[in-house]
Amino acid sequence: MPGEIFGRDFAFLPRQDLLTFEELTRLGRVFAGLGVRKLRLTGGEPLLRRDLERLVAMLAGIDGVEDIALTTNGALLAGKARLLADAGLRRVTVSLDSLDDAVFMALNDAAFPVTGVLDAIAAAAGAGLPVKVNMVVKRGCNDQSVLLMAEHFRGSGHVLRLIEFMDVGTTNGWRLDDVVAAAEIIALIGGRWPLELLAPSYPGEVAYRYRYRDRDGGGEIGVIASVTQPFCRGCTRARLSAEGSLYTCLFAGAGHDLRGPLRGGASDEALRAQVASVWTRRADRYSELRSLATRPERKVEMSHIGG
Repeated sequence: MPGEIFGRDFAFLPRQDLLTFEELTRLGRVFAGLGVRKLRLTGGEPLLRRDLERLVAMLAGIDGVEDIALTTNGALLAGKARLLADAGLRRVTVSLDSLDDAVFMALNDAAFPVTGVLDAIAAAAGAGLPVKVNMVVKRGCNDQSVLLMAEHFRGSGHVLRLIEFMDVGTTNGWRLDDVVAAAEIIALIGGRWPLELLAPSYPGEVAYRYRYRDRDGGGEIGVIASVTQPFCRGCTRARLSAEGSLYTCLFAGAGHDLRGPLRGGASDEALRAQVASVWTRRADRYSELRSLATRPERKVEMSHIGG
């Protein structure tokens, strides 16, 4: 949400348009009834929602839900990590695009330093939460930070995931020339520390996982090749917005209204039927089509092993 677009004068949604925790929990139960087992709280910045740990506890009480995760920029995490873990949060993903304050703040329009994010990661780990660190790599901006980030988190117990700079519609000025391909990232890191490709840990996993081949417990990294290796056809993720719109693609321009039926008296059975109808008719291929329309020869093999 770039500051030049979503500034002080931007008209955000009135509070009554947002789903309450009770409404979100009811929809979570509807999705669980259709087979959903993992829930992720994301944003924007989810920790801006007051008393988020209460929502986590409510979601954790849904039969069938096995995993609740949170994606955050880390600004408010240090003070909330223990409360969230006690409420039932299972893991955290923290966004951090560089260890250099100037680069980090420029990329994220952030008013807090890198040390604050690192403290948040430490607090989450101290609360017993597994941590992944997401780094979006943009050519000419933070690609020089890739090896420094890999070195910092190698052996830390935290998984660094490096993500190709994605086209997210009209708000981030995306250009293909800004993309550092995942294969290039792996070649760079693998040239310093040999890597070995790992098998996916579950169907539909979006990251290619690599482990360091040394014997000193370097751990693993992941790369998300959403531009050069789009995964639209295998995507298993639905997104529910704060105001109750169901999106079958991260990049969809419009969603499907669930708030109206929810507040209009629809039964759980009717809501399940609506969600099932939307999901079974989905045909989203935004990233695939975007990749083909820009430069199809950028498609690369991800079987590279560094070293």
